[in-house]
Amino acid sequence: MHDEPDHPELSITVPTLNEAEGLERFFAMLSAQQGVRFELVIADGGSTDGTPESARRLAAATPFAATVIETGRGRGRQMNAGAAAAAGDTLLFLHADCAFPDPLALRTALDAFTQTVAAGGSHRVAGHFRLRFERTDSAPSLPYYFYEWKARLHRPGCTHGDQGLLLGRRFFAEAGPFDESFPILEDVGLAERIAALGEWLLLPAEIVTSARRFEAEGLRERQTLNALLMNFAAMGWDPFLAELPRLYQSQDRAGRLLLGPVLRLIARLLRPLPRRERGRLWRETGRYVRANAWQIPFFLDVRRHFRQGTPVGEGETPRLDLHDRIFDRLTENGAGHRATALLVWIWFRLSLLREPLTPPAARNPEGNGS
Repeated sequence: MHDEPDHPELSITVPTLNEAEGLERFFAMLSAQQGVRFELVIADGGSTDGTPESARRLAAATPFAATVIETGRGRGRQMNAGAAAAAGDTLLFLHADCAFPDPLALRTALDAFTQTVAAGGSHRVAGHFRLRFERTDSAPSLPYYFYEWKARLHRPGCTHGDQGLLLGRRFFAEAGPFDESFPILEDVGLAERIAALGEWLLLPAEIVTSARRFEAEGLRERQTLNALLMNFAAMGWDPFLAELPRLYQSQDRAGRLLLGPVLRLIARLLRPLPRRERGRLWRETGRYVRANAWQIPFFLDVRRHFRQGTPVGEGETPRLDLHDRIFDRLTENGAGHRATALLVWIWFRLSLLREPLTPPAARNPEGNGS
């Protein structure tokens, strides 16, 4: 461990791609953090809006050490490069659109982390913050309430990069690095390895992340795409993971996400496969979806708390507990997997017919219903 007075207690790595518009706010937020000595490493993945230049200008005026490096595109590659360039023994990975409302967020997080490591006698601990969405509409929203609560759980698939990731460099060397194979899902594999090797810690402070992508693309559409990605990543179906970024790139920040082209991509990739391989993929899908069926009773619990005005994460979840004790055990078998696969297949076939291929404006540019 380093103990020099000027050595950072914490090294923050942030991957950027065309984030120039929000950088001033991000730097101001970090400048307001108190009681912790940290450095910032911005790892840019090829921005075309002047992000590296803006970051260097802001870095020259900050009260903390800040470095800007330029790497290849892909969050995994960028964060690995940022970690390699960082000087600290404790690493924090953040997204550029996040914010900490509490000026002591980093201090309390670092204290909770070090205390947990010391109490457990193991360095294999990783922390994430309590997620809250920043939305343009301030009205209460059950879907966002649900996802904020879900992000506080430590079940598989619940921990993602928008919650921040705090861990020691030694544990990162064991559980990491981030997967650079694809420009997406870089956080999923690392989160699973952390859970397998060590333990997750819910940090005391809130992290606020922008809901801009959900609002632009549609919450239902984005979460459906996320579920598809997680499913195919879990089974290791690389053809879909390799093809999707090219299909998705044209929609990046451009508007409503269309599921029709995504579903047709899946159908196209499935079509030439041998029948046995198609059957295997559907069975694996059934296995994955059944393992995530806990989200249904969890949603029912969360909906009750939403109606009662319960703060996120503070209520009991009796339906989820009942699912874990009984339903999960009854369906964790071949019959349960096959039944779930059949239900997903029916949903898929119906969605192929229902989901549009083009935005409404593109389908009807004159607006005359013809």
